[in-house]
Amino acid sequence: MNKPIIPTGLGLDPSGIPTDLHIAGQWREARTGQRIDVFDPSTGAVIARVADAGVEDALDAVRAAADALPGWSATAPRKRSEILRRCYELMMEQQDMLAALIALENGKSLTDARGEVAYAAEFFRWFAEEAVRLNGELYTAPSGANRIIVQYQPIGVAVLVTPWNFPAAMATRKIAPALAAGCTVVLKPATETPLTANVLADIYKEAGVPDGVVNVFTTSNAGPTISALLHDPRVRKLSFTGSTPVGRKLLREAADTVISCSMELGGNAPFVVFDDADLEAALDGAMVAKMRNGGEACTAANRFYVQKGIAKAFSEGLAARMSALQVGKGYDAATQCGPMINAAAVTRIGEMVDAAKKAGADVVVGGKPAEGPGYFYPPTVVASVPADARLMHEEIFGPVAPISVFETEEEAIARANDTEYGLIAYVYTRDLARGLRVSERIESGMVGLNRGLVSDPAAPFGGVKQSGLGREGAHHGILEFTEAKYIATSW
Repeated sequence: MNKPIIPTGLGLDPSGIPTDLHIAGQWREARTGQRIDVFDPSTGAVIARVADAGVEDALDAVRAAADALPGWSATAPRKRSEILRRCYELMMEQQDMLAALIALENGKSLTDARGEVAYAAEFFRWFAEEAVRLNGELYTAPSGANRIIVQYQPIGVAVLVTPWNFPAAMATRKIAPALAAGCTVVLKPATETPLTANVLADIYKEAGVPDGVVNVFTTSNAGPTISALLHDPRVRKLSFTGSTPVGRKLLREAADTVISCSMELGGNAPFVVFDDADLEAALDGAMVAKMRNGGEACTAANRFYVQKGIAKAFSEGLAARMSALQVGKGYDAATQCGPMINAAAVTRIGEMVDAAKKAGADVVVGGKPAEGPGYFYPPTVVASVPADARLMHEEIFGPVAPISVFETEEEAIARANDTEYGLIAYVYTRDLARGLRVSERIESGMVGLNRGLVSDPAAPFGGVKQSGLGREGAHHGILEFTEAKYIATSW
């Protein structure tokens, strides 16, 4: 079975979903002859079998990217911009198809999937505009002896490694700035959700991206395969989104050849609610920050710290909203919370909740895995969670909201910062001075101040501490794929 098996009613054409490797503009079988099963998390059924690349296949992709690099980097910025803009337009024209595919292989609700497609496409529109504004610098040396010219040149072939939770957006957030800067890329999407990346590869080609500029391969042997790419002298950039432990390993590998690395790693986001917060606004924000993509997001609110005076009302309000969510297959129109990505995720979430219960926490709503088929865990609220519980220290990646009470501002800041991670934090208060003061002191790369959603292609996305290196989006994102060249001259 090389073509997907699509449930009826989704409007997807199986013949239009590639399952091979996309190298040098062509779809081809893996040299290994092996295939990887792709599952529908809503049912547990196998829906496709994609090519399983070996090291030689991956090196073929690097070769194609290296061959295409001179022509693409020499392409006029305006031409690159127009192609990126066309990628945006084609994605939006096919938004419903892409959303259905994401809901099928990832499990997120159709509402979330449509939101992801719009967000993913927006990176092409944003970087289409940045492609023609990659300005250099010219100034006089302080000594007056010479002029200083700075140019931003494409860094070269970039290896992009993306996770399963946002199969479209995590790819376009890297591909768009790389192409805008004049780089060529080799993309390795997650084996759980490879079909979206494959369909997008055809969209890029239709938009005018030349053969070899974007190459896509899937592999079940990621460690040795990515290691081989990082030791290929033609590769000069690694952009990775995934867990912190894997990020650490890749950084060690990249050190051997001193490859530039961008790392968007794990999170443990605090959601801090002060007594003076607008309760309804805080609950609205909590539902977005916690339940977007069923909690399977690095930006998901992971730890809820609520001030004593508002804690009871917030817990009751959140429990009411969580219990009202419609759980079901991702591609069913009525679904508000779909399945987790696989059975292992359900088991892990359940173990964390059970451990908190044994430590004295109270499950207000949810707390028990649903029986199959599919990989479902219900929206869950856990109150009075001890500070040392796994729920407060590990990335949950699921629809579980652990709540703990605090009394003072200093306590809230200290507890928010009590983690090795620092991707994002959320703060709710009506006191603007307090909100800005707390936002500055929380150790995170991003803060949602009275907002439950911060992701925006026009803003720099990234974390501090062990949540990563570098930024994606904004003007910062294109600079990650460039080298600054300094030329000294006099006239």
